[in-house]
Amino acid sequence: MRGTRTFKIVANICRLILACTFILSGFTKVIDPWGTALKVSEYLSIYGMEWLDPAAMTFSIWLCGAELMMGCMLLFKVRIRLISIFAVLSMTFFTVLTLLSATVLPVEDCGCFGDALRLTPWETFAKNVVLLPMALVVWWRYRPDKVFAFKPMEIVLTCTFFCLSMYLGYYCYIHLPLIDFLPYKVGVNIHEAMQAPDEAPDESETVLVYRNRATGEEREFSLEDPEWQDDTKWEWVDTRTTSDVPSVRPLVSEFALRDAAGRDATLEVITRPGRVYMLCVTDFERQSKRCTRRMAELVERARSEGAWVVCLTPDLLHGAMTHDFGTGGVPCYNIDASTMKTMLRAECGLVTLDDGTITAKKNCRDIRP
Repeated sequence: MRGTRTFKIVANICRLILACTFILSGFTKVIDPWGTALKVSEYLSIYGMEWLDPAAMTFSIWLCGAELMMGCMLLFKVRIRLISIFAVLSMTFFTVLTLLSATVLPVEDCGCFGDALRLTPWETFAKNVVLLPMALVVWWRYRPDKVFAFKPMEIVLTCTFFCLSMYLGYYCYIHLPLIDFLPYKVGVNIHEAMQAPDEAPDESETVLVYRNRATGEEREFSLEDPEWQDDTKWEWVDTRTTSDVPSVRPLVSEFALRDAAGRDATLEVITRPGRVYMLCVTDFERQSKRCTRRMAELVERARSEGAWVVCLTPDLLHGAMTHDFGTGGVPCYNIDASTMKTMLRAECGLVTLDDGTITAKKNCRDIRP
């Protein structure tokens, strides 16, 4: 049967479908390692393995890069026997994982295509049920080949695919995603997007789920409750809507800014005419001196051109209305940590608004005043 022409055609079709799926899935995730790391952290939390959370980013780049690499090797028939074994093992693992995610430990989105294409756990499980037999067909077709018989050209291609895949993830980690699939992409007017009708019913309510860093207890907060802003006490877990239409990532309608006194400054910032530089800082204490210096230079340039500069952070403000980067105080506002990660995939960086429309987004290391 393995040698028949029909079976070879079927096996080639299965190989191409698997290759394209792995490439699409790996690429959409590896270009957004921050988003994939958040999803990895979510799974670690669900399965009680929070102690692995510090390795979430490394695992994110490695996992997505390996998936992209497998797709390329399947497509170009490089070490197809060995890769078919990995394909069968990975598809078996993720089929079981998505079944658990849909039944025993449900999640809202499995994240198999990142934020480019969001599938429910049952949709992802159905996809895996279709792909697993295809992986078995490819494995059976190339089963007689030797596993560890490497030709020189195959070694070169394997190293090339590996380096390119891992470098792509690392590049997007130290800069920003090559393609932005998130709501706060360049060209979006935040105020107009906030006025857009929600997909959820009118009676839906946004709920923020945070975990107490000391006790591990999870608690739900409303957007109006300021207690969740204490980053030293609470760690973000999830954001959802209490309706039949779940929200895995914060929507633009949830964008909210508050100063140290608790005053809502959202409209003041996003409806201000002209240019507004929003300096985003996750943690002031962990911010590098080089990044602080670049932001200070940007503040100086903004003042010379008559633009307004504000600082956004999920860090506790301790009553401070401004933050000094080294060239004078800049108005500082609290923002939800998950909202900031959705807007800017970086620890520190810059989001530029022109008349309320996002015109540029930069990682701190890419700020060139």
